[in-house]
Amino acid sequence: MSDPIKHECGIALLRLKKPLQYYLEKYGTPLYGLNKLYLLMEKQHNRGQDGAGVANIKFDVDPGQRYISRKRSNSSSPIKDVFEQINTYFRTVEENQPEKLQNVEWMKRNLPFTGELFLGHVRYGTFGGQSIENVHPFLRQNNWMTRNLVVAGNFNLTNVDELFSLLVDIGQHPKEMSDTVTVIEKIGHFLDEENQRLYDQYKAMGYTRRQISGLIAEHLDVQRILKNAAEDWDGGYAMAGLFGHGDAFVLRDPSGIRPAFYYEDDEICVVTSERPVIQTAFNVPVEAVKEIPPGEALVIKRNGEMNLKPVRQPLEKTACSFERIYFSRGSDRDIYRERLELGRLVCDQVLKAVDHDLEHTVLSFIPNTAETAFYGMVKGMEDYLNEQKALHIAKLQINDAEEIKRVLSWRPRVEKIAIKDAKLRTFITADVARDDMVAHVYDITYGTVEPGVDSLVVIDDSIVRGTTLRQSVIRILDRLGPKKIVVVSSAPQIRFPDCYGIDMAKLGDFVAFQAAIALLHERGMSHVIDEVYNKCKEQQKQPKEQIKNYVKEIYAPFTADEVSAKISELLTPPSVNCEVEILFQTLEGLHAACPDHKGDWYFSGNYPTPGGNKVVNRAFINYYEGRNERAY
Repeated sequence: MSDPIKHECGIALLRLKKPLQYYLEKYGTPLYGLNKLYLLMEKQHNRGQDGAGVANIKFDVDPGQRYISRKRSNSSSPIKDVFEQINTYFRTVEENQPEKLQNVEWMKRNLPFTGELFLGHVRYGTFGGQSIENVHPFLRQNNWMTRNLVVAGNFNLTNVDELFSLLVDIGQHPKEMSDTVTVIEKIGHFLDEENQRLYDQYKAMGYTRRQISGLIAEHLDVQRILKNAAEDWDGGYAMAGLFGHGDAFVLRDPSGIRPAFYYEDDEICVVTSERPVIQTAFNVPVEAVKEIPPGEALVIKRNGEMNLKPVRQPLEKTACSFERIYFSRGSDRDIYRERLELGRLVCDQVLKAVDHDLEHTVLSFIPNTAETAFYGMVKGMEDYLNEQKALHIAKLQINDAEEIKRVLSWRPRVEKIAIKDAKLRTFITADVARDDMVAHVYDITYGTVEPGVDSLVVIDDSIVRGTTLRQSVIRILDRLGPKKIVVVSSAPQIRFPDCYGIDMAKLGDFVAFQAAIALLHERGMSHVIDEVYNKCKEQQKQPKEQIKNYVKEIYAPFTADEVSAKISELLTPPSVNCEVEILFQTLEGLHAACPDHKGDWYFSGNYPTPGGNKVVNRAFINYYEGRNERAY
C-alpha cells in the first residue's frame, strides 16, 4: 500500500501448562514463556507500532504477594521498550545473584513476569489518543482474585454509544466513552455477577468464605460471562482476557471479521492474530494450528483444560479480505497463494492497457508489500507468453531453428524500478517545498526503460487515497521517460469506510469516492449527492438494524471502468509527460482469489453488521456537511 495507513492490532496469549522447573530443565531457562511471548509479539510487529503491552499472572501465590504484572509502552519502539523494562528485573539479579535465576521458587516469590499465563498486545491506534492510557492490556483490579480482569484485543465496536448507555443504566459510571473501556467494564460487570452467583450458591450450602473463594475459582463459568457481556456488541473483534485466578479466553466476533488462531500441546496453549507466527515460534506444521470459529471463545481454564465454547450465534462468515491483501504477513501458506492469484488475475487488464505488447513493457512493483502479487502477475504473463509461443511456433517451418529459438526466448521484462528511501523525512512544512521533498521518497533505477518506447507497469497491493501516487510515485516514474505508465492495484477500488478497526473512516479521503463525486458533477447529476444526504439524515434516529447503506447510490450510475478512468485523471500530475492509466482488481477477482474471506465491505459496501451501515451513512453526512471527523 503506497499510502501510509494504520491498521490491525495483534494479540498473543500464552499459557504454560507445566511448572517453571520443567522449562528450566528442558530448555535451560525459567523464562521460556517470556522469551516465546517476545517472539510472538515481534513476529506481529507489522500489526502495531503505536504501542505494546504485556501482562502476566502467577499461579499458587500466597495472599499478600503480587500475582499480576503489567508493562506498557507508547515509545517509538514499543515492543523493544516493554521487554527492556521487563528484562531489567532479571538483569539486576543476574549481575548480583546469578544463582537465583536457577531457583524458580525464589523467582516466583520475588520477581514479576514469572507466572504461567501471559497476554501480549501490539497496537495501531485508530481511535483515541496515543497516551500510555490507551495502550493495552487494560486492567480491572479487585481484592478478590476471581474479580481481577485483564483485557486486550484487536477490535472496534460500532455501537459504543449504545453500550455506554447500557452501563450507565445498570448503575456504572465509566471513566470515558471508548470501546476498550466499555468492553472491559461490560465483561467486568458480568464477572462480578458470576462471582456473586457462585458466592450465594456455596454460602447457602454451608461453605466458609475462604472455601468459597477457591470454589469460585474452580467453577467460574467463563462462557456465561461472555455470553452476557457480548450480547449487544456490534463490530469486529478478537478479544483476549485473563482472570486473576488463572482462567483465560479469546473471543471472536460472529462474522469472523478479525482473525484468531490457536495451538495446543502438552507444554503450552497459544493464541495469536496470525497463523505463521505460531508455526515459527514453536516449529509446528500448518495443520496443527487451528482457527477459532466465528462467535466462539477458546476458554483455557486454570487447570489447563482448553475448550471451544459458543458465545454468539455465528453469522455468515465475512472474514476481512484486507488481511489477505495487505495486513497479515505474506508468510502464511494460504495468504501467499492468494496474493499470487490476486496478481495473476489482473493480467488481462494489464495486457489490454499495453496493447498486448510485452516486448516493450517493463513490469515492477511498489511498495515491497506488493511483491507477492507482483510474482503472481509475472507468472500470469509467463502463461500468456507460453500460449503465444505455442501459437507462433505452430506456424513456423520445422527447420526454422533461429526463429524458433527467438520465440522461445520471449519472457516478461521484470525490473526493480523503485526503492523507498527509509531515511528520508519530509520535515519541511511549506506546501510547495514539502511536495518537492515527497517526490523524492522513492529512488528509481535508471536505464531500465527505453524512453518513448517502453510502457511501465507497476503493481500496488491497494490504493486508498492515492496521495503518494500523485505526489511522488507517478512523477518519479515519469523521469524514466516511459511511453505509458500503468499502475494496477491487486485490490478493488476502496469505496467505503471501515468501521471494524482499520484507519479508514473518512469518505472524502478515498480517491474512488472523489472520482464518483467528480463524475456526478460533470454529468449534471449533482442532485444524487443531495438525495443521498437527505436519505442518510432521515434514518439517523432509526435503530441501526433498519439503516441501509445509501452511499452505494453515489457509485451506482457508473461502471468500475468509468470510475477508474476518472481516478487516473485525478492522480496524474500536470507535469507528467506520458499517458497514465490506473487499473483495479475486480470484485469477482477478489472473491476468486480469496474464497474463504468474503469480507469486502470496503469495496462493495456490504457491511456484515448493522453498525456498518450506520457508520457509512454518518461518514457521508460528515463529508456533505464539511466536518473533517471520523465516522466512529
